[in-house]
Amino acid sequence: MWLNYVWFGLFVVIVAGYLILDGFDLGVGILHLSLARTDTERRVLLNAIGPVWDGNEVWLVVTGGVLFAAFPMVYASLFSGFYIAMMFVLIFLIMRTVAIEFRSKRPGQGWRRVWDFWFFIASFGIALLLGVAIGNIIIGLPIDGQGNMAITTLALLGPFPLMVGVTTVFMLAMHGCFYLAMKTEDDLHTRVLRYIPRLMLVFTLLMVVLVVWLFVGNFQLAVNFKTLVWPILIPVLALGVMLVAYRAFRQRHYFVAWVHSSLTILLLLGAVGFGLYPNLLISTIDPAYNLTIFNAASQPNVLTVMLVFALIGMPFVLLYTASVYYIFRGHVVIGPRSY
Repeated sequence: MWLNYVWFGLFVVIVAGYLILDGFDLGVGILHLSLARTDTERRVLLNAIGPVWDGNEVWLVVTGGVLFAAFPMVYASLFSGFYIAMMFVLIFLIMRTVAIEFRSKRPGQGWRRVWDFWFFIASFGIALLLGVAIGNIIIGLPIDGQGNMAITTLALLGPFPLMVGVTTVFMLAMHGCFYLAMKTEDDLHTRVLRYIPRLMLVFTLLMVVLVVWLFVGNFQLAVNFKTLVWPILIPVLALGVMLVAYRAFRQRHYFVAWVHSSLTILLLLGAVGFGLYPNLLISTIDPAYNLTIFNAASQPNVLTVMLVFALIGMPFVLLYTASVYYIFRGHVVIGPRSY
């Protein structure tokens, strides 16, 4: 049974890895139209993520692969209910990639404005839909005894999931701003520094509203928090980490601030995981239909083989990721081969 616990923890960490790494890419896209004022500044934003954005998206593939192999029932249920929403995410991922690659292929301002718009819309759409998905998982979904989910796409856009989606947008915008503080100079850098406190304030206020809503709505996650008590310390710790990030930002330690922004995302996702435990998906039809880390998991031999491959492969992935970020550290310099 320990394998189920291990893969539950690893899955939460992998999802957090995607939100942390591709999250700042999405944050840069969300800020693309409002933060950058000139064509050169928008090229700086694109080249700030240029060497790493495609590698960061691999974490989304890893997330799907781990879910499919470790918890196939959850994978199947999510696709039965989230299929259209996932197709929108796929379309946004494609359009975001096309926008990054096509934008600077022609010098015309009209051409570039079109792809700037798509870069923003795709980044915003992905962040919003990911947050909406997490919000629906928190409040529960209509899952029957066979694990099927009967829900329309419009029904997924309820008030609470949309609130989680909006909060996710501001969280990733803040995270992207911390990253840009390390990569920009001059007027653009000054503007980035003005944005960070505002985004932190809005994100913090939205999180407070969400936490209050969770307990007032008496969702299962809040019930688990009340029962166990100690998991509520995780959001409190996340708030403390945010304050450390702000202090590091004020002291111009931008990398330290970005690391603490990443820890905030990890802690908040960990809080969701602990709040749902041992459930992965909560059924609003009957609690007996909940998909847990036990009844929705693959056989122990499958989980064992996966763990062996993870222990062998993950160090190489982390080493490669760290080396890419180290090689392309420093401020962005626009060259003839830049985006």
